[in-house]
Amino acid sequence: MSTPIARTYLPPGEYINWERDVFDTLLNPTVIIEVLSPSTAAYDRREKFTRYQQIASLKEYILISQSRMHVEHHLRQESQWQATEFQKLDDVAPVLSIECELLLRHIYRRVTFSE
Repeated sequence: MSTPIARTYLPPGEYINWERDVFDTLLNPTVIIEVLSPSTAAYDRREKFTRYQQIASLKEYILISQSRMHVEHHLRQESQWQATEFQKLDDVAPVLSIECELLLRHIYRRVTFSE
């Protein structure tokens, strides 16, 4: 799956699609979830997010760190984006536009962090 933005294709980490007859390009994502890697984290947070903000249907952008317990949730509220961070095992990140929750306990259940 890729998302076309100004003739550039940006493949997100994860996406949820409720439509059956969709091929590899999703034109109207509501939520995009990225699992950050050390080599792409800065790009995903800045350049990629700036481009994603141009997608009218996008309501939420979620970044999940793989090097520490940290989830960034960006929620569009009219023309502004509100950022919330989750960093504790018992935290629950709401994904409002699709009415679900991301439990950090589940996201990181098999992850061992190096110090």
